[in-house]
Amino acid sequence: MTAPRRVDGDFLDLPRHALADAAMSAALSAGASYADLRIHAITSEIVQLRDSELQTAVVDREIGLAVRVIVDGTWGFASHAELSADVAAETARRAVQVARTLARLNAERIELAPEPVYADTSWVSDYRIDPFSVGITDKLAVLGEYSERLLAADGVDHVSAGLHTAKEQTFYADTFGSTITQQRVRVQPSLEAVAVDAAAGTFETMRTLAPPTARGWEYVVGDDVWNWTDELAALPTSLAEKVKAPSVTAGPTDLVIDPSNLWLTIHESVGHATEYDRAIGYEAAYAGTSFATPDKLGSMRYGSPVMNVTADRTVEYGLATVGFDDEGVQAQKWDLVRDGIFVGYQLDRVFAPRLGVGRSNGCAYADSPHHVPIQRMPNVSLEPAADDVSTDDLIARVDDGIYIVGDKSWSIDMQRYNFQFTGQRFFRIRDGRLDGQLRDVAYQATTTDFWGSLEAVGGPSTWRLGGAFNCGKAQPGQVAAVSHGCPSALFRGVNVLNTRTEAGR
Repeated sequence: MTAPRRVDGDFLDLPRHALADAAMSAALSAGASYADLRIHAITSEIVQLRDSELQTAVVDREIGLAVRVIVDGTWGFASHAELSADVAAETARRAVQVARTLARLNAERIELAPEPVYADTSWVSDYRIDPFSVGITDKLAVLGEYSERLLAADGVDHVSAGLHTAKEQTFYADTFGSTITQQRVRVQPSLEAVAVDAAAGTFETMRTLAPPTARGWEYVVGDDVWNWTDELAALPTSLAEKVKAPSVTAGPTDLVIDPSNLWLTIHESVGHATEYDRAIGYEAAYAGTSFATPDKLGSMRYGSPVMNVTADRTVEYGLATVGFDDEGVQAQKWDLVRDGIFVGYQLDRVFAPRLGVGRSNGCAYADSPHHVPIQRMPNVSLEPAADDVSTDDLIARVDDGIYIVGDKSWSIDMQRYNFQFTGQRFFRIRDGRLDGQLRDVAYQATTTDFWGSLEAVGGPSTWRLGGAFNCGKAQPGQVAAVSHGCPSALFRGVNVLNTRTEAGR
């Protein structure tokens, strides 16, 4: 049995409790009714190769402390890069001053939802090999060897390879008595092959389907977690078929959508739409509000009866999986859509009371010690069928349609309602079987029409976690990593566009 992972010693050696004591004491003495301290360390590495040649190798490290306070019902916030007791105390006093300055502008008194106290608690994500324990030479060797496999194949002209890794360590303390230390890592490996038609002046690309994940280096090297051997061997053939594939005929079409594509549609049309701050207009300038307003909660039909969507900060290897959020709330799982009906929101400790809910569901996160925690998306996932329906079973139910694999570009309006998505690989379905690839495919719908056309979902064996490192929100902008699980799914009569025709080519 593998011993449980521990938070790195260099982070544990920081004077975490002394900084918390200094900040809490100073904040209360200055007139705050509540205060919390967050020590936040983030290390990220980006490595990029082009045709096996190194293009980028960057390591970025950030550490600092942040203090939030409530003074007479108004938030105050301040941060600093230096970790000392004197600085923590002074930062707390600055946060109090900020709250007093903002008080005249505050129209809504801050009320925090209650949460149990978690004293001296620790949580570490589930990974085997810390990616930051692996040297750059070894990383370049693996990415270079993967690149060479693709470059050796006929029809592949160029290959881009990349690896993005991150480690986050946090210490949280508040005046209620919680003290929580956490550490999590994530990795995102990717290879993309390019085929160039110089005579026609065109090109096609195809990327590996391995999603970003909250695992370690074991995900990147070897085939124990992800089968790189088979994927890299199959990719050139798939790319060659795509180059020669006919262009799609536009019109209403039955679609079977693979989890490698559907995760992004879930992210945009369900994940962002069920953020409570967005639904009530707090998040409007950056990327719009939401059609899923509070008056529709519990009554609006979001999709067909087979649509069941959960929010989950506990799912194994989820990018948004944590032990506790940045307000000291323990990770949870809850419903957003049940039997096709809109039933839940994502909440933090301030928005829960405003919705009339007794407890936050743990959706506060800040991407830097110098940013305020805001309501951020948990892992939002479409549940599979109880019976183990396979992807082939879904395809067999389609006489004439398209099977869509892999994500690419997308567009959605400022209400998270009208959208258009493309993909990487499109296979024509004829008489219940795959019959070659197509090109230039996009599908377009409104959120409720699309999910209303959901006829069936695959079983547990088809369920996969997709996701992204770079979900953006807020002003100043913050970036968060989030996963979305889903099975393969069958949709009837979705409007398919020909992207080449739409572009006037």
